Amino acid sequence: MEDFDRPTPPAPSDPAQPAPAGPPPLRRAGRLIARGSTSAFLGARRFTHAGGAGESGLSRLLEMHAFNTAGDAAFAVSLAGTLFFTVPTEQASGQVALFLVLTMLPFAVVAPLIGPFLDRFRRGRRWAIGATLAIRAFCCWVLAGAVEDESSAFYLAALGCLVASKAYGVTKAAAVPRLLPVEFTLVKANSRISLTGTAAAAISAPLAIGAAAIGAPWALRYAALLFAVGTILAILLPERVDSSVGEEKASVTQRGRGIVVPRDVVNGLRSNAGLRMITGFLTIFMAFTLREPPDSMGWSGNNTILMGLVIGAAGAGNTLGIVIGSWTKSRAPQRVVLAVLVLDVAVLIVAAAFFKWPVAALLGLNVGMCQSLGKLSLDALIQRDVAEEVRTSMFARSETLLQLGWVLGGLLGIGLFTLDVSAPLGMVITAAILLGWVTFVFARVLNPRESEATA
Repeated sequence: MEDFDRPTPPAPSDPAQPAPAGPPPLRRAGRLIARGSTSAFLGARRFTHAGGAGESGLSRLLEMHAFNTAGDAAFAVSLAGTLFFTVPTEQASGQVALFLVLTMLPFAVVAPLIGPFLDRFRRGRRWAIGATLAIRAFCCWVLAGAVEDESSAFYLAALGCLVASKAYGVTKAAAVPRLLPVEFTLVKANSRISLTGTAAAAISAPLAIGAAAIGAPWALRYAALLFAVGTILAILLPERVDSSVGEEKASVTQRGRGIVVPRDVVNGLRSNAGLRMITGFLTIFMAFTLREPPDSMGWSGNNTILMGLVIGAAGAGNTLGIVIGSWTKSRAPQRVVLAVLVLDVAVLIVAAAFFKWPVAALLGLNVGMCQSLGKLSLDALIQRDVAEEVRTSMFARSETLLQLGWVLGGLLGIGLFTLDVSAPLGMVITAAILLGWVTFVFARVLNPRESEATA
């Protein structure tokens, strides 16, 4: 009886029997992805809410801007595939030229009117920002259908996206000063906005490329979804974004109405216009050059890899400029903005003389750094020298001017490429034009009779 009641000892383990299997590989991979996604989300939230940004409402603007930049990246990927990569070079140049003529030229006419038009809706900035995102969501959806049907509505919808994108830049710039935390400078806020946008574009671009692999319309539908989410986030911005208490209209000429702008700010605007012109030129001209790089560049690998290398260098330069700009925010921004203009033109001349693929990558790095550093220096000048009651309007008008500089550079790039100008010669011609602009800028800077109010 005692033997019956005694507990049965466990059976000895069989060394030949395999150990119990763990969770299936797919389940483990799912857990890792979930943990990584959660960590990334929490890290991004800490970044956007740090330094009082959560309390001031700046975090909401950062989240909205992330969806905007992600949508822009998807839109750019789709257009690149539709107009550029899927057709021969000769046909691509004609399509891009037509795209620029039918979209950028009308934009050049419309752009100067954006700032004054938005000035009339200061009490509805949230809805104005939301409208720029909603318009792009609608236009991207129309573009998706136009790409499938090869409809002429393609160019009209592209124009709508372009104008709405530039209007977004103007309205966002006008809203930022209203959401600054107590301990934030304008430069620090714009640095955080730029970093947020860069990260969002880096995440969205591969997803858009994957969608475009299924079909170009799917990348556009993906962009439309991102813009739709951004529209909702724009409407949910804090109410003080709509406040216009104490604001006045800015003017950059003595003959204009409103408050005039200090001399250093005007010089900063001129310098940034030159920087944007270089960026616009290289964006268009180098894209075609690197598609079929000349033998003189010494590149024997895949052409797409070379283009990715140069674009990646430009992105790295943009981030480097943000870091340097944050460090030099109190170190004579009026000198920094002039220095980066001279540096940008000088490196363009050197690149034309020694046009090899490593030099092209260094050119991309320098252009990205100079544009970012020049813009942050301009922000510092506006914060330092422009009265608070006119600062918001100044941002709106400065963004419009800088966008026009990019448009002119892009038109110059497609024009030189259409004329079959070699890459070094094209850069020399552009550098010569910009040397004239640099001379004009420095002549104004060194003119002792020019008052602080002239433009």
